[in-house]
Amino acid sequence: MSPVTNNTLFDVEAIRQLKARYFRSMDMKDWDGLAACFTEDLEADFREGPGMLAYGRDNYMEQISVILADATTIHHGHMPEIIILDEKSARGIWAMDDIVILPGLQLQGWGHYHELYRKENNAWRIAKIRLTRLRLLQNGEAQSFL
Repeated sequence: MSPVTNNTLFDVEAIRQLKARYFRSMDMKDWDGLAACFTEDLEADFREGPGMLAYGRDNYMEQISVILADATTIHHGHMPEIIILDEKSARGIWAMDDIVILPGLQLQGWGHYHELYRKENNAWRIAKIRLTRLRLLQNGEAQSFL
């Protein structure tokens, strides 16, 4: 295992800040701020969400801004496991819980974000994001995924 360097600690903190911006931007419907969290070639897999699979930042942003236009969302991320792979790539797993309230649909879920990060122009971005669920309440009815 390679030694932890100050640069590694700075990179881990930068990725934590990135994920905080992701959650805040999503919940505030700051679509430009959210788009800035991703690489152009983003791969986003929210099929366990329930949600979509999208390739490309623009494609994902077009879909998510329509899906959540009338929604109230609350996202929390906890206990990140971030591993710096090299100077320009890292991966992470975040425990999460979320609430999504849409007309006629309320979701509350728990699970994990599995992510791949890439450093571009001195800034970390999410290149791949996949949501897995442990449990989901859909209009009060429980689904378990274990």
